[in-house]
Amino acid sequence: MKKLIIFDLDGTLAESKSAIDNEMSLHLGQLLEVAHVAIISGGDWPQFEKQVLDHLSKKQSPKKLFILPTCGTKYYQYKHGWKQLYAENFSDEEKKKIIDNLNQAVNESGLDIKKTWGDQIEDRGSQITFSALGQSAPLKEKKDWDNDFAKRKRVKNRLDKSLKHFSVEMGGATSIDITKPGIDKAYGIHKLQEVSGIKISEMLFIGDALFEGGNDHPAIKTGVACVQVRDPDETKRIIETIVACLDNKYKSKKA
Repeated sequence: MKKLIIFDLDGTLAESKSAIDNEMSLHLGQLLEVAHVAIISGGDWPQFEKQVLDHLSKKQSPKKLFILPTCGTKYYQYKHGWKQLYAENFSDEEKKKIIDNLNQAVNESGLDIKKTWGDQIEDRGSQITFSALGQSAPLKEKKDWDNDFAKRKRVKNRLDKSLKHFSVEMGGATSIDITKPGIDKAYGIHKLQEVSGIKISEMLFIGDALFEGGNDHPAIKTGVACVQVRDPDETKRIIETIVACLDNKYKSKKA
């Protein structure tokens, strides 16, 4: 059985940039009773606070919870409060190169964007994120815009050539995440192994973007067992199964 369950956030634990619901909060609390839990997502630390941490039960100890923002380029662990263990930040020169090439790729891709809500490009320190409809776009608009990833693939194909020394992955509903080369969810999983002492064979990764080019796909390179989900509702059913299996194993040992 697995000791560490790793989740993507948007599309896996919650809808894009939305908070986990009460049912998911309950499931995560039950899972933390029987296993360690990690969440790796393209969002930055404040997004994790708003989407997850503020909605977990105050009775639940966060000591078995690991948070890895910006696709694993940052790492937070609870030790008398949440502490950042590392951050693989870009230099100013790297940021300029990425943003310049990103703007060019977007312009050349001929995306059909009629309206935006907030900035399209966000500097997250260790990750540059392009959100096609803006950072604050309504969920319905985002879901309908590029549900087959075809529009973003046009941008990614150009960036794969102009930013070949960086990692470029699609995530969320309308976003593209750019990080340092080799600094992705695979990197985050190896860091989890290093810090927690839990073997990769004892981990399970659950995400909605494990396909080629998706920002969960690098996890496959680590050899970790992976489960593709359609949405948070399917994730809930998987958590229920994991909790039942691990809880039964714990009771069997006690007996």
